[in-house]
Amino acid sequence: MKRITPDELAEMRARGFDRVLLEQASEAIERGKMADRLITTIAEAFQGVTLGDGVGLQQAQGLDDYEDEETCAAYREGDEKDDWRAISSFDLNRCNSSLSFFDAAGMRFHLPAYMTAELRGEYDFGMSFCLTHLDAHGRTYFTALSEVQRKAVREFLLFLRDDPDYQFDREEIDQALESYWTAQRHSESTNAQQAGTSNGG
Repeated sequence: MKRITPDELAEMRARGFDRVLLEQASEAIERGKMADRLITTIAEAFQGVTLGDGVGLQQAQGLDDYEDEETCAAYREGDEKDDWRAISSFDLNRCNSSLSFFDAAGMRFHLPAYMTAELRGEYDFGMSFCLTHLDAHGRTYFTALSEVQRKAVREFLLFLRDDPDYQFDREEIDQALESYWTAQRHSESTNAQQAGTSNGG
């Protein structure tokens, strides 16, 4: 998303921008405030999450490049493992394809960093694709998310849905919200898993 500051809006007014552009800039400022609140929600939902044995950011790039195990292991040595907030937007942009090569633990650790970078206007590749193209394999990326974390992702997608930058992704976002990122579906899935466990399945 694009972020506009009040100072930038004031400069636009001083330079005589037309009313429509000024209104769009004002709306962008309000959306920025909403984004900041959502950033807090995401931080709370993913607080304390670590990488554990999951696939790291640079390690995933190695997998994308078909590097051997030794090289991928070397990449992982340099990966952040304890605090997703410490990962820079520069590294997230440089490793944008990693979103397609994480395992569930790696996705749980890195997803809040990517979402936060997007909400700050610092991510250049868009976030809707990995959250909406949910075939059987795509859904495996999100199996480690808790109910609270899934709710934060849903709120993030609802925010993207109304963002002008994502107007052409709106249909896919709606489908994902209705078919996968729903509290009801998650509850049913959790109940089914618990039933299977209690029955020895």
